Amino acid sequence: MTLEDSDFSFYVRATTHDDLGSVMSINEATLPENYPLFFYEDILEKYPNSFLVGCLNAGGSEKVVGYIMWRLERGISEFGVKIVKKGHLVSLAVLDAYRRNGIAAQMLAKGMHAIYAYGAREFVLEVRVSNVPAYNLYSNKFGFEKKKVIPQYYRDGEDANFMAANRLPPLVD
Repeated sequence: MTLEDSDFSFYVRATTHDDLGSVMSINEATLPENYPLFFYEDILEKYPNSFLVGCLNAGGSEKVVGYIMWRLERGISEFGVKIVKKGHLVSLAVLDAYRRNGIAAQMLAKGMHAIYAYGAREFVLEVRVSNVPAYNLYSNKFGFEKKKVIPQYYRDGEDANFMAANRLPPLVD
């Protein structure tokens, strides 16, 4: 489904506690790594402005079709020898039927700006080495650089590309 060919409108907003069931369902449908409810609640409590959902509006009815979660960490810069606050992308997912419509890009841009407001000056993430579309989104559109490969990062044994960026992207419409 493409948004251009439908009567849907898309928007990104802050997640509410009532959205957590939808977020967990999207996570379970799209990603092999799943989290317990308290994990989502903790992220929502600590970083409510950077835990976002992507929604479709069809005739006044809202459907959550994606989400993004960030947390703030302190550590050594990926771009120099100093201690910085880092926005760590915990999870980003969009239901399969709604991918390739710019939803992930809009959530990523808004999420980076939101975690920046919490003090993040760098952004880090892990992405499966087999997830070429996500890798390309991060590197080509958002300036993330691959810093290293983390062997057997995921539960199924797949390696992760560890990526970092140190500049905010423009907001995506």
